[in-house]
Amino acid sequence: MDAYLLDWANLLLRWVHVITAIAWIGSSFYFVFLDNNLIKPTSPDLLEKGVDGAMWAVHGGGFYNPQKYMVAPKKIHTKLHWFYWESYSTWLTGFALFTVLYLWNAGTFLIDKSLMDWSPAMAITAALSFLVVFWLIYDTVCRTLGFTENGELKVGIIMFLVVCFASWLACNLFAGRAAFLLVGAMIATAMSANVFFWIIPGQRKVVAAMTSGETYDAQGLAIHGKRGKQRSVHNTYFTLPVIFAMLSNHYSFLYTSAHNWVILILMMLSGALIRQFFVQRHGYHLGRAANPLPYAIAGVVVLIGVIIWLRPAPATPSMASAAAAGPVTYAQIQPILAQRCNSCHGEQLQMKNIRLDSPALVSTHAQNVYQQVVITRQMPMNNASGLTEDERGLIKRWFEAGAPTTP
Repeated sequence: MDAYLLDWANLLLRWVHVITAIAWIGSSFYFVFLDNNLIKPTSPDLLEKGVDGAMWAVHGGGFYNPQKYMVAPKKIHTKLHWFYWESYSTWLTGFALFTVLYLWNAGTFLIDKSLMDWSPAMAITAALSFLVVFWLIYDTVCRTLGFTENGELKVGIIMFLVVCFASWLACNLFAGRAAFLLVGAMIATAMSANVFFWIIPGQRKVVAAMTSGETYDAQGLAIHGKRGKQRSVHNTYFTLPVIFAMLSNHYSFLYTSAHNWVILILMMLSGALIRQFFVQRHGYHLGRAANPLPYAIAGVVVLIGVIIWLRPAPATPSMASAAAAGPVTYAQIQPILAQRCNSCHGEQLQMKNIRLDSPALVSTHAQNVYQQVVITRQMPMNNASGLTEDERGLIKRWFEAGAPTTP
């Protein structure tokens, strides 16, 4: 029953996390689009109101006229909508999902004893420290260098190196699947912290000054807008790398590679370059930015390079001869299941409510065994039981022969 309820918690948290992430990313992308498409108006009435940029758009049968005021408008006539719960909800549900799936089962999902044989408590502490330490480093770098000469370039170079080191360290401390997700969670935590510690507090100070009824220093308040803009731009570049890291745990050929940390860095770099293209293309059409196409080309080249690098090796003569051998019987795979699988899927323990210690049960779960062992290669988890490539090949041939379970 506990495993059943844990599966439901996993499913529902994942569902809510995806929904809130869509809301957050969608609003983030929309406001980046607005920033790059708003044009300074020429109409005297708009200029008098302090409108710095405006545009017309049509959607869903209606016309919209977004307007942007630098620092703040003189007066807000209707309800002010704050965009922050999308961010907070995404982080809270993501951390809850990370806790249920990885921290709660640290011994299974977080620890790979071939890399680091430590206790679950130590592994959990180390994993959580990634989230905290990365934010502290990132925030310090932004505050000290962000508004200096070529500050954003300095911040970008330093944080790229920090992400590279964190990716290498995570992949050498934790199971590959958890390492990829942890790096994504690390960056996502910084994204949400940007909203919580800088963007929303700065906007609250501006609104408080506006509604106080007293004269306020617009130039002095402008720093809050600059900080919020800086962190918001960083968040949009973080988005695609984070999404890749979150999706990667479904593709074991990525995180089980001997050079998994390099793959993680290259794929996140590809995402950031492609995102740069989409950010700048709007400004390019309005003559505000150089042609961003080289960024898209560079991102695609990196992506194609990784695909070529990871392509499966051609079959060797020994592999070909093995494939040409006769069909595999249940008697041949039964010892493999007993040695490699039944410790988690046997009489004493049934992970995911799956047992593989009898012919009838193996027949029931044959498709799942083939999918997890041969196709996705996610089982055994972190290959803790030492399943060999030859044994995977036998299971493959057994399934392709019709998954027989008769002697």
